[in-house]
Amino acid sequence: MSLLGRRASAEQSVRRPAVAGTFYTGDSEALSLEVDSLLGAVSERTLEGRVLAMVSPHAGYHYSGQVAAHGYASLAAGAYRRVVVLSPCHVDSFRGASVFDGDAYETPLGRIPVDRAFAERLADSAPFVRISDLGHRLGPSCRGEHALEVQLPFLQRVLGRFRLVPVVMGEQGFEVSCGLGLALGRLTDDETLIVASSDLSHYHSYSEAVRLDGTVVRSIESWDYFSLLHHLEGGDCEACGGGPIVSAMVASQRRGANLAKVLRYANSGDVPPYRRDGVVGYLSAVLARTDSTSDAAWTPGPRERAVMLEVCRRAVEAAVGGRRFEPEPEPDLERPAAVFVTLRDRGRLRGCVGNTVAREPLYLALATAAANAARSDPRFPPVSEEELDGLRCDVSILSPFRIIRDLEEIEIGRDGLLVWREARRGLLLPQVAEENGWDARAFLEHTCLKANLDRDAWRDPESLLFAFSATVFGGALR
Repeated sequence: MSLLGRRASAEQSVRRPAVAGTFYTGDSEALSLEVDSLLGAVSERTLEGRVLAMVSPHAGYHYSGQVAAHGYASLAAGAYRRVVVLSPCHVDSFRGASVFDGDAYETPLGRIPVDRAFAERLADSAPFVRISDLGHRLGPSCRGEHALEVQLPFLQRVLGRFRLVPVVMGEQGFEVSCGLGLALGRLTDDETLIVASSDLSHYHSYSEAVRLDGTVVRSIESWDYFSLLHHLEGGDCEACGGGPIVSAMVASQRRGANLAKVLRYANSGDVPPYRRDGVVGYLSAVLARTDSTSDAAWTPGPRERAVMLEVCRRAVEAAVGGRRFEPEPEPDLERPAAVFVTLRDRGRLRGCVGNTVAREPLYLALATAAANAARSDPRFPPVSEEELDGLRCDVSILSPFRIIRDLEEIEIGRDGLLVWREARRGLLLPQVAEENGWDARAFLEHTCLKANLDRDAWRDPESLLFAFSATVFGGALR
């Protein structure tokens, strides 16, 4: 190949900036000053522990730059030798996820070399990850993805030299998002930072945006990526980079992160010209590993438990009588929660229904689950009026689900299990294993059978395994 040909080939392997001059200034000196000014305006920079991942917005710097700066200001220069940036795709359509097949990404501040060796390991470890220009390319038919690019000047100014793993996700469902997170959890170390690029709700009123975005904030801070994906699919909230957020949460949790903190939330209505209609939401969050062993999980006290059992009692009685029970709001039970209600008749299961997604306030979720356990469990006939005096009601308040991969991660007596394979799901509560005397393997096998899968389906890499704990209490229905 001629020298001219080699130069042309080298030029094609560099991803040129697509939104310099629009989302941020295209002048290198002015860009450095702009980023440094945004970082300098952050007053609180200290953060406990080691940041393993972060969530950062990707709008123009005028709108989201100050929010983004809160996350980047928590990082230290030279603290990471590799950065994995996970981006949604606004410009291409493809399956799975794509790692750039070139040698470098370029911004007005210079070129960032791609960690080709890590990219190959990532592609080898996850069948849905490819080495490709999809999602990265520029040309007449593709204007260029901005969500990944706008993170880079911040990283360049804060970290200095590092190698980049640019990942664009063409799909953001459970399998790809959780699978990518698992792969990154295996492959990364403390010298690797993961950045999930995402904006939040789009083009709602200011108040509606705050309401929708609050669901994302709560899901991140409670480590509830399982509910977050369901909320996104159900329209309870919006995040164009919901898949990257979930992947970052899974990966960092697998590496021991135990702190999820939203550093700043705002939307485009908070910056000039302060339009409060049609706003876009932004947040900056960090996922860190700390030495803290405190358990922030909420545990209901005697009063709350009594109120919850009363809600269940009234819901069951109403359902048996063909009525609908609408509980009064309970200030202490406003938090969204995933719950199950189990009814037993002299020790025998009589009904068990609940939900796995923290969508409704706890008092409403309990009323719904109790009514359905009495009348809508397909395994049993509806509860009759004559049975009410002999029934016991048990409430299980579920923790956020965490993804697991093997038997050693299951603790009998503490953990419940969910097996998910394509459209089939099976869930067993923590108390079921103890009641039946199962070990971890038997527990997994029976959870697979509950999902109408082969008992060994949990071994398949395409099966998603989740564990959760539960606060369980109960009493006689009457």
